[in-house]
Amino acid sequence: MAKIRVGIMPHEEFRKYTLDIAAGKHVPERGAPKIWFASMKALSETLSDPNRALLALIADQHPESLSELAKLSGRAVSSISRTLKRMEGLGLVQLKHEKHGRVVPKVPYSDIVLDMSIGRDAPGA
Repeated sequence: MAKIRVGIMPHEEFRKYTLDIAAGKHVPERGAPKIWFASMKALSETLSDPNRALLALIADQHPESLSELAKLSGRAVSSISRTLKRMEGLGLVQLKHEKHGRVVPKVPYSDIVLDMSIGRDAPGA
C-alpha cells in the first residue's frame, strides 16, 4: 500500500504556496507533502494516539460501517463521525456513502511520513 507524506506550513505560507502553484509560479517537487498542517499542534491533534489507533483499526479490520468501527474501537459513532469527517477533509481517510445511509471508512495508505524542516524555515527560527 502507498505512503502519504504530510508537512507543516503556517497558514499564510500555505496560502501563498497554493496561489503560486495555481498561477504556475511554482511546481511542487516530486514526493512533496500532499497534506499540510498549519502547526505541529494541528498535526498532533489530528494524528493523536487515539486517532492513529482508529486509522489502524480501519486499515486492519476493514469495518463495513461506522457502527461496526464504533464497536471495534469502543468509541461513540458521533465521535468517530466527527473525527473521520475532519480526516476526510484533509485526505487522510475516504468515506464511501452507500445505500440506506451506511458510511464505509477506508484508509488508502499504509504509512504517514512527516516532512518537517528544523532549519531556518522552521516557525520561529
